[in-house]
Amino acid sequence: MNAAERSTSAQGPAPGEAEHHSLALVNTEFELPGGPYEGLPDAAAAGGWLRERGLGPVGAVAQAELEQLRALRTAVRALFSAHIAGEHPERQTLECFNAALAAAPGVHELDWSATGPRLAVRRQARTQIASVLSELAEEGADLLTGPSAAKLSACGAQGCTRLFIRSHAARRWCSDRCGNRVRAARHYADRERGRGRK
Repeated sequence: MNAAERSTSAQGPAPGEAEHHSLALVNTEFELPGGPYEGLPDAAAAGGWLRERGLGPVGAVAQAELEQLRALRTAVRALFSAHIAGEHPERQTLECFNAALAAAPGVHELDWSATGPRLAVRRQARTQIASVLSELAEEGADLLTGPSAAKLSACGAQGCTRLFIRSHAARRWCSDRCGNRVRAARHYADRERGRGRK
């Protein structure tokens, strides 16, 4: 396990990842002061990540499917980052994202359980990965257009590029670890300034 992997396991999931698969996908790749982190390094890891989130195949995904998942991750990060910055995303980013949305259109069907009728969406796709990518894209679109969109934030710790959902207005960091790192750096800088005045 390298330094970045150790840092990631210590960081834990960013706020909002449990509720938003698309945010968790974005945070499978980021920078930390200790170096870059790649949570989908190969097809087996991608299959495991999808399985852990209840989204995908039992085993490894194919190499081409891994590349599709990484491409969607890049597009979702770009869309989330554009939203946070109040900017317009690039056309190619929207095209990639919308292609994933369109890959597995949802078909409404009536489901009847012990609690009564409910409207469900059944995915129809040529491949399982197309269905998974479509589900991730749809969830990302819901995040961008829903009530959590205003709380979507980038970590304020220098060197960290993870995104998260703020649980309160004052929150600026994706984890306690990043917050502690920022506070320690401020304390050190204040102490050094104090020494310079003597």
